[in-house]
Amino acid sequence: MIAFVSGPVAALAPDSAVVEVGGIGIAVQCTPNTLSGLRMGRQAKLATSLVVREDSLTLYGFADDDERGTFELLQTASGVGPRLAQAMLAVHSPDALRRAVSTGDEKTLTAVPGIGKKGAQKLLLELKDRLGEPLGTGGHAIGTPVTAGWREQLHAALIGLGYATREADEAVSAVAPQAEAAGTPQIGQLLKAALQTLNRAR
Repeated sequence: MIAFVSGPVAALAPDSAVVEVGGIGIAVQCTPNTLSGLRMGRQAKLATSLVVREDSLTLYGFADDDERGTFELLQTASGVGPRLAQAMLAVHSPDALRRAVSTGDEKTLTAVPGIGKKGAQKLLLELKDRLGEPLGTGGHAIGTPVTAGWREQLHAALIGLGYATREADEAVSAVAPQAEAAGTPQIGQLLKAALQTLNRAR
């Protein structure tokens, strides 16, 4: 079990990062929220979970132990693999997921791509006694509304992912209507939308 990786960030992509550990580049799959906190060349420490398959070894990285623990608990539900668990954390913070499960909130779960109404009902049933109660409001949660300076935060996150200033400017402008319509935009969701517009442009 690789519990964490620590070292300078050698590369960033829309869904992964490469962290240099002892002269070796370790590729780590991450959510947009985790990636937004990383910067090229700067030190990073990511909690990790190694998923072993017959044909692959995939390392998933998280901003903290809570995210990693939630990622692993989500996979104890039938039909939830690492990709779906990561998608759930890309849309919701661990606390938001705990809150949704503890209150039986189907709508929150169906906001995740790949989860329909029946799937959400099944997950609520299976995860009810596994995720635990919400801990409170986490400062680094993807579900935390960004009430001020979202443009600056989003722009900085895109630059940190290696995009040029011009590309970051265009992506911020592209998601501005979505952010303004939301009233209280969430940086993780905006980053996902911005990355989608950049991928379409390439």
